[in-house]
Amino acid sequence: MALLSVAEAQAMILANAAPALSGTETVGLLEGAGRVLAAPLAATLTQPPFDASAMDGYAVRAADASRVPAKLQVIGEAAAGHGFAGSVGGGQAVRIFTGAPVPHGADAIVIQEDTDRDGDEVIVKETATANAHIRSRGFDFSEGQPLLSPGTRLTTRHITLAAAMGHARLPVYPRPTVAILATGDELVEPGTRPGPDQIVCSNTYGIATMVHAAGGAARILPIARDTRAEIERSIASAADADVLVTIGGASVGDHDLVAPSLDAHGISLDFWKIAMRPGKPLMFGRNGRQRILGLPGNPVSSLICGRVFLVPLIVRLLGLPDSTNETLRARVAVPLEANGVRQHYMRALLETSPDGHAVVRPVRSQDSSLLSPLAAAGALIVRAAGAPAIAAGTEIDVLRVDF
Repeated sequence: MALLSVAEAQAMILANAAPALSGTETVGLLEGAGRVLAAPLAATLTQPPFDASAMDGYAVRAADASRVPAKLQVIGEAAAGHGFAGSVGGGQAVRIFTGAPVPHGADAIVIQEDTDRDGDEVIVKETATANAHIRSRGFDFSEGQPLLSPGTRLTTRHITLAAAMGHARLPVYPRPTVAILATGDELVEPGTRPGPDQIVCSNTYGIATMVHAAGGAARILPIARDTRAEIERSIASAADADVLVTIGGASVGDHDLVAPSLDAHGISLDFWKIAMRPGKPLMFGRNGRQRILGLPGNPVSSLICGRVFLVPLIVRLLGLPDSTNETLRARVAVPLEANGVRQHYMRALLETSPDGHAVVRPVRSQDSSLLSPLAAAGALIVRAAGAPAIAAGTEIDVLRVDF
């Protein structure tokens, strides 16, 4: 099978991927962050619910402060949560604090810096105009006003607005479920002392956090040992997931059992290798509505393939516009050799030059098994297949590392 390009593989993985919009669920505000709103949200109240002072100062009638200095009688005080019950008449003022209701009869706020207090009197030193420093009732929004639309991915600002609108719970679409299966006799869970021929299984946790950050719900399956029976049982246990991600066993060696185990479940693969570095042994197939993505076992390969292919799939299954693989332009700090036949994602440091330009510098090693250089990186240099050698200072495409 000829190697697919990265773009061709992305197109096949994303083809006809659509959100499951038939069901919704309701979650609390704290669980709403990152979720996608499933119904329009309208305000249940008016904000602010009354004319409120925007400053500390004195509530007055603008007519009484049209000529200064003006000496006014202070008849009371209004604070947030504790309004003044009376009315402001001619020649009178009420000491007021930010957020307090503007007393009846007053139509302006004189800020305290523009006044001098003398016992029960206040001297206004600057003229005031009607509505000065007053936030009118409904200045932000009114009861019944629609403010959040279906399809909105809820961020901090949306959650804050929803709370202010009076909503304690939010209707959202279900998260795409992603089952994550690592395979291999050599793997042990973090916190377990590896044997002489074993290593710690880290990829599943990296992919799971990536899934969560993208808006999906990750489910880590127990490590499957290198037997067809165990891998097939694990695949069967994930039949309800929207996406099954396998890690390792994606090549075609004698011990790579994932493909034949998928075949035993009637799952045929659309492809199993691509023109990408790192990440050549990448598998993709379908099982009805479920999509199967087989990632390489090398940690860096696994995470980069997850970033390039899995994250856009989750975003598509959420029904959101996808800009996850948009690149930025940056100047390379060192010369780069000509690239080979596979699109190369080089781990790199992203910096800003003294003149304000983005500058990118490859990390010390591009070995696909090394996690520490990837953890230090802030970007991936994207080099097209067959790209020529370039000199330092050349602008190139860069993909931010946000995992």
